[in-house]
Amino acid sequence: MHIGLQIPSFKYPGGTAAIRPTLMNAARTAEDAGFYSLWVMDHFYQIQGLFGETYQDPMLEGYTTLGFLAGVTEKMYLGTMVTGVIYRHPSVLLKTVSTLDIVSGGRAYFGVGAAWYEGEAQGFGIPYPSTSERFEQLEETLQMSRQLWGKDVESRFEGKHFNAPKMVNNPAPVSQPRPKLLIGGTGPTKTLRMVAQYADACNIFEGRGHDQMVEALNTLRGHCERLGRSYEDIEKTSLGTVTLADGHDTVQGIIERCRKLADMGFTHAIFNMTNLYEIKPLEIFGKEIIPVVKAF
Repeated sequence: MHIGLQIPSFKYPGGTAAIRPTLMNAARTAEDAGFYSLWVMDHFYQIQGLFGETYQDPMLEGYTTLGFLAGVTEKMYLGTMVTGVIYRHPSVLLKTVSTLDIVSGGRAYFGVGAAWYEGEAQGFGIPYPSTSERFEQLEETLQMSRQLWGKDVESRFEGKHFNAPKMVNNPAPVSQPRPKLLIGGTGPTKTLRMVAQYADACNIFEGRGHDQMVEALNTLRGHCERLGRSYEDIEKTSLGTVTLADGHDTVQGIIERCRKLADMGFTHAIFNMTNLYEIKPLEIFGKEIIPVVKAF
């Protein structure tokens, strides 16, 4: 099993001036510790109530942050968990992911979903269409990725919501045949069907609980069978939260969580870490957890 790290907060001791050195130290420590992947949320507000924070707390733009992290690391895969499809025109978004893949040496995931944070969109003046329309936009973005990241240098896309008459895929991503495409969410009818049809990976919240996580994977398997897609070809990732500190999570407890995830079929467990700025929790992962769960 692979272990990934998500950076969920930029509220560090020392304020804004501490963000850059903290991120650099955390990223390099995580890579040395053996973390397989490094993620940021794609938000402009902090998530209200997340770890006791308010929407006005510090939040960095995701792809600029990943570009910085690409420059201070060499091995970890990088991605957003996940980009809301409404935030950027899809052709520009795909060009952004291509750039991340190139400057990171082929380490980009394209994490994407239908978006959910309505208050954030309203606050930044971003149109927030209906659920059905957002899912239509998500599917068109996935289809456009096939066009832009195809074999031709130039391509075009015409859809219901988006048009791009002359996209240029130059320079092409380093990853072949394209950056890994990950879809977040567990909607049984649309989201998991699109995972089966377009994606290389899915992401399921650990907080949904064992039964719902298993049900989501079984639903994904059913979509794969109907579409003629190999279920085993899809990477199953989870997202949970850990706090390695007295009175919170323990090393053994995290190992057991990973074992249960592996038993369900997950191969890549990603964790928010609330106190990563302390650095020591990252080192503990590297010494006591990652070597153990690697065998799962």
